[in-house]
Amino acid sequence: MPANNAPIYTRVADVQWITSATTANTTADLTSGTIYQVFSADTTNGGYVQRMRFRPLGTNVATVARIWINNGSTTATAANNVLWDEVSLALTTVSQTSALSVTEIPINFALPPSYRFYVTLGTSVAAGYDVITVGGKY
Repeated sequence: MPANNAPIYTRVADVQWITSATTANTTADLTSGTIYQVFSADTTNGGYVQRMRFRPLGTNVATVARIWINNGSTTATAANNVLWDEVSLALTTVSQTSALSVTEIPINFALPPSYRFYVTLGTSVAAGYDVITVGGKY
């Protein structure tokens, strides 16, 4: 018999973001370099992440964004981090007549208490990205 057969819902919406992610990090395990924390689950009940958006702030070279899950402990220990996904971010050129394209990644899963999402960029970019995470706290 399942421990919980009733659906659960977040108690409050939770939108977290970082502004102007610009610096590259080529480490393969998140243990050093520039990392951007983009979501932290509630420390008691955990959280739910629906999606993550990468909004370019102007002219940037192409890069890759890597999305990491951390178990709530130090990122300096490789065993605390796992690469969840990565997405190519296309070259962008600021324009006053055309909108810059937003890249959105569906996540759609619950995080245990104190777990976190981090983002790294494969190459440094000039204008940067706002990274917005949409979810909720249990």
